Amino acid sequence: MATWVLSECGLKPLAPVFSKPRTGFAVSNNSKVRFLGTSKGVSDIKFQFQPKSFDFKEKRKWGLNVSTPLRVESIEPQQEELPVFDPASPPPFSLAEIRAAIPKHCWVKDSWKSMSYVLRDVVVVFGLAAAAAFLNNWMVWPLYWAAQGTMFWALFVLGHDCGHGSFSNDAKLNSVVGHFLHSSILVPYHGWRISHRTHHQNHGHVEKDESWLPLTETLFKSLDSVGRALRFTAPFPLLAYPVYLLIRSPGKKGSHFHPDSDLFVPNEKKDVITSTASWLAMVALLVGLGFAMGPIPLLMLYGVPYVIFVMWLDFVTYMHHHGHEDKLPWYRGKEWSYLRGGLTTLDRDYGWINNIHHDIGTHVVHHLFPQIPHYHLVEATEAARPVFGKYYREPKKSAPLPFHLIGEFIRSLKKDHFVSDTGDIVYYQADPELSGSSDEV
Repeated sequence: MATWVLSECGLKPLAPVFSKPRTGFAVSNNSKVRFLGTSKGVSDIKFQFQPKSFDFKEKRKWGLNVSTPLRVESIEPQQEELPVFDPASPPPFSLAEIRAAIPKHCWVKDSWKSMSYVLRDVVVVFGLAAAAAFLNNWMVWPLYWAAQGTMFWALFVLGHDCGHGSFSNDAKLNSVVGHFLHSSILVPYHGWRISHRTHHQNHGHVEKDESWLPLTETLFKSLDSVGRALRFTAPFPLLAYPVYLLIRSPGKKGSHFHPDSDLFVPNEKKDVITSTASWLAMVALLVGLGFAMGPIPLLMLYGVPYVIFVMWLDFVTYMHHHGHEDKLPWYRGKEWSYLRGGLTTLDRDYGWINNIHHDIGTHVVHHLFPQIPHYHLVEATEAARPVFGKYYREPKKSAPLPFHLIGEFIRSLKKDHFVSDTGDIVYYQADPELSGSSDEV
């Protein structure tokens, strides 16, 4: 009756549902099931299995019905290759944009604060000398030489600020303090100040730069074996500064002591004479001390620290322009600009020495804006870094003492030898005899 009602309504009856047999038999998909009529309950239903014969042709046919794509696309999104950064390309920012990013107070010069650093360093210098002379122990002298040579270098950095005018807004104060500090470590203040100004105005220029400028290939090949060894074999390059003051670099003429040198213009002669006279006065004082206390004590108290100071000066100035793992460009002609040249300089981390030598390792911002006092350089650098982008080369973090830079210095001496005679953008190349390789760097 129920079946008739469903059929009249156009509905199909549901398929019969059978409980799972307790015998544990499973009905295969390849078997036909036939129900045998019975008047008993479900428990009396009997199953008759008639396995279906397996058709191998159908199996083969089934395999053909499955289509497999020849190539499966990756579900990960494809990343576009970014263009390779070219450090020699003109930067997408201007000098004015860098200047605007630096807080205004970083440009303020505080004469009293600057003088406090002078007082600190002078007290430490005399304190170290007094302690070493009092103890007079061979266990102490090497420590004294290292510490006092570093303090001589710190005095130079403060005099360096005087030369840039970042020490004070008072030009007379800058000159007096600069002469006092630089003459005490045998540096002709005005002679150095003028040549260092030339270095900043032409940094990164192959011909016009003044400090550690590269040798052209022709000039390099003109050097004899002794000249090459002195320039590219440690520790000789670390003793170059007194020679540079006297006769400048290869390919350059003039002296920092002579008022008629090519370094100076006529109206700077009086300044050069004043500085040379101050230098000679310091030499006379040292000679007098040598007679008073003897040459050996003078050598131990002043001579050896002076050599350590020279090594610091040559090492730091070299590492600010050499030794990076990537190539640093040098420019000629229209490719050079003040900004592009300044961006080839390097910041360096000196660990504990950072504070002792007045953060001179923050060199990029200092090169672009030498009028910023040393005690604002770290903050100014942090503010300018977002503008620099990839043009700023992050310095490697130093241990308490910057021994990691010694390896970079030696590697640079083995590969940074000369640049091409031609070309407006050039890079250092290596001489095979000095480096053991003909690869360019």
